[in-house]
Amino acid sequence: MIRHVAVVDIGKTNAKLALVDLERMAEIAVRRTANAVATDGPYPRHDVERLWAFILNSLCVLHREQRIDAISITTHGATAVLVDAESRLALPVIDYEFAGIDELAQDYDAVRPPFAETGTPRLPAGLNIGAQLCWQQKRFPAEFAHAAAILMYPQYWALRLTGVAANEVTSLGCHTDLWNPWQADYSSLVDKMGWRRLMAPVRPAKDRLGPILPAIARQTGLDPQTPVFCGLHDSNASLLPHLLSDRPPFSVVSTGTWVVSMAVGGRKVELDPARDTLVNVNALGDPVPSARFMGGREFSLLTDRQPQEWTEADVAAVLARQVLLLPSTQQGSGPFPHRAAQWRNAEASSPGQRFATVSFYLALMTATCLELIGGDGPTTVEGPFAQNRLFIRMLAAATGRPVIASQTSTGTSIGAALLASRGATVMSKGERTGAPAERAWSDYARAWQQAVKL
Repeated sequence: MIRHVAVVDIGKTNAKLALVDLERMAEIAVRRTANAVATDGPYPRHDVERLWAFILNSLCVLHREQRIDAISITTHGATAVLVDAESRLALPVIDYEFAGIDELAQDYDAVRPPFAETGTPRLPAGLNIGAQLCWQQKRFPAEFAHAAAILMYPQYWALRLTGVAANEVTSLGCHTDLWNPWQADYSSLVDKMGWRRLMAPVRPAKDRLGPILPAIARQTGLDPQTPVFCGLHDSNASLLPHLLSDRPPFSVVSTGTWVVSMAVGGRKVELDPARDTLVNVNALGDPVPSARFMGGREFSLLTDRQPQEWTEADVAAVLARQVLLLPSTQQGSGPFPHRAAQWRNAEASSPGQRFATVSFYLALMTATCLELIGGDGPTTVEGPFAQNRLFIRMLAAATGRPVIASQTSTGTSIGAALLASRGATVMSKGERTGAPAERAWSDYARAWQQAVKL
C-alpha cells in the first residue's frame, strides 16, 4: 500500500521535495532550495546537477524520518531536455527566459503551426519549447545531432530516477507548439523538423514507470522497489484534485512565479493568443482553456524589501482614492503584454497602502485572465496568493463569484502525489469568500478595468 509519496516539485524560482501523506492529504515534511539559473555555459541553463544532489539528499533525509513508499514529480513548464543514448545531457537545459532565442524569431515564425492547431500563442524568448529546440538545433548542430531523445522536464527527472524515457501530455500541451490537443498527437512542427523520432513515448501521468535504479536505492536507503510515477506539469498538478472531486463549472488559479488560470466547464469564448490565452492539456488528456501572467515575479519585484503589512484603514484609503497600479510590471506575456506599468493617485501612499494596491493589481489581472477564458462558478486559488486576503477579496469583487483560498501550502505537491493513489480524491478545503458588500470594492474594480481599456 502506498501512503507516503515523495514529490519532486521544481518551480522556476524554488525547488522542493515534499513528503505527502495520502491518508491525510497533507504535506508532512518539506525540504526547499533556491532554483537559480547558472550562467557558466554557452547560454543560461538550469543547474540540474545541483538540483539532483538536492533531490538525492532530501530523499535520504526524509526517508530516515518516515518511510517513502513512492516518488512522483511535478515541474514548471516550457522546459525540454535533450539526452544522448547514455541518458546524459546532449546540451545544457536551457532557461526559457533566455532572450537570445529571439535571434531566430523570424525563422521560427516561418515554421511554427497556427494557434488553431496547437492552442499555443507565440511567446517571447523560450516560452515556446519549439523555439528553444529550433534555436539549439541551428546554433549547436553537432550536439543536437547526438541527441537520442527529447524529454519534457518532469520526465527528465523520472529518467534519472528509473532509467525509463517517457513524455506526458500536460507538459507537451503547455504552450510548446509541439502538441495538437484536438488530435492528441504531436503537431505538424514535430514532423516538419524531423523530431518525432526523438520524442520519447507518451505515457499517462499516473503511469508507474518503474522502480528506482539500484544505485539510487543504495544512495538514499529507499527500498529498491520504490515506484516512480511519470509526473506532470505543475499547474496541471494543482488542477488534478479538482478534476477528481469538483463539479463543473469551476476555475482554478495556480499561483507561483506564474499565475495560471484554468477554466473547467466555463462559458464558451474565443481565445485570444495575443493576450496570452492558450489551451492546456489536463492530466486526463482533455483541453483546458487557460491564461497566465507572471504574477509571482511581479509580486516579488513590487514588494522587494518592503513591509508586507497593512490595515483596514490602508485598504479604505486605497479604495476611496482609487489608487491604481496598471499593467504590466513584467512585459512580453500576460493579458497586457505591451503595456508599461503605471501608478495612478499613488502620491504619498504609505507602505501598507502600496501593498494593498499591489494585491489588488494582481487580483484584477487574474480576474482579467478568468474573463478571457470564460471562467465560471467558484474559483479556487492555490499556492502563495491563497494566503493574501486582499487578493482573495478583490478577486471575488471583480469576478462577482465566490473565491476559495486553498488551505494547502501548494496544490502542486498534493496533485502530483495523487498520481500514486488508487481512486483517492481531495475535496476543496479553504475559506469561501463572496464579493464584499461594500460598493467601494466593485467601484474600484470597474475603475481599474476602465483604465486598462484606455
